[in-house]
Formats: sequence, structure tokens, C-alpha cells
Amino acid sequence: MTNSRKLIYQGQILQLVIDNVTLPNGKAVDLEILHHPGGAAIVALDSHNRVCLLRQFRHAAGGWIWELPAGKLETDEGPQTTAARELAEEAGLQAGHWDMLGEILVSPGFCDEIIHLYLARNLTAVPAQPEDDELLEVHWLPLEQALQQVHDGTLSDAKTMLGLTLAEKHILA
Repeated sequence: MTNSRKLIYQGQILQLVIDNVTLPNGKAVDLEILHHPGGAAIVALDSHNRVCLLRQFRHAAGGWIWELPAGKLETDEGPQTTAARELAEEAGLQAGHWDMLGEILVSPGFCDEIIHLYLARNLTAVPAQPEDDELLEVHWLPLEQALQQVHDGTLSDAKTMLGLTLAEKHILA
């Protein structure tokens, strides 16, 4: 139960608060909580069983990383709408078929962000329109190779690792 909330920082995307909460054992504690609107990530699989991966510059991660197309939920936008928008903006793709793979809590010890994972198929090209602050390259890898990179540590982004493994399970089901 939340007893009180103190706003520490309000940014364009994130809000940091200190919540005074009563835990299930009755103890009251102050917890730093980062509020995030959530996001969607897409395993885009083409007719040749290749997956779209982005090589994207991420300052917070220390440079270039490999990840799925993904992005933040906008106000009054559902997760699948976000997924479709981000797939078009970042990868220049539109999907004719969508499957929900699941949802993940990114770091539940201090953040409420939920990422919705999707499998997108029946792909067609559309003009890509990455945002001004996005520095990325679009690459296609066989799904088996991408999964091997999950296991050998080449891919380290959590949403990408889980999205690929859930997609494999979904496809084989």
C-alpha cells in the first residue's frame, strides 16, 4: 500500500518518485520508483526465416548494440499500435500478421516499465522514418544465427534475447 509519494524528477519520458509504502509484512519503507510508459518490441520474421535486427547506438549502454525494433508507448496508444509504428519508423516494415509473444518487466526492483513482445510476419517494405536522435542500421540474420548469438553472448539486450527465444518457441509450437 502506498502511503505517500514525493516527486523527485519529471522528464519528457521518465518520472522518478519516492513512495512510502507499507510492505505485506507491515513494515513502512521509502522506495525510489522510476515510472516509464512502457514499450513494445518486435521480432520481424521474413519469408526466408530471417529476423530484422538493428545495430543501434545507445549512449547508456556504452555504444553500439544489437536489438529488435522497439519503442516507447505514446499517450493513448496501445502496445500493438506502438509495435506497428516502431516497426515502420525504424525498420521500414509493415506486417500483415501479428502474434503476441508476452510481456516483460524490465527491472521490477525500481522501475514499472513493461515491454510487450510481438512476432510480426507477412512483411512488406514501407519508407523508414527514424527519429532524429536514433542512429541505427537495419540488418537481416537467419533466425538460427540470431538465436546462436543469444546463447554465445553476442546479443546482450534483454528484450531482444527474450523476444527471439519466445519467437522460436511460438514458431515451433
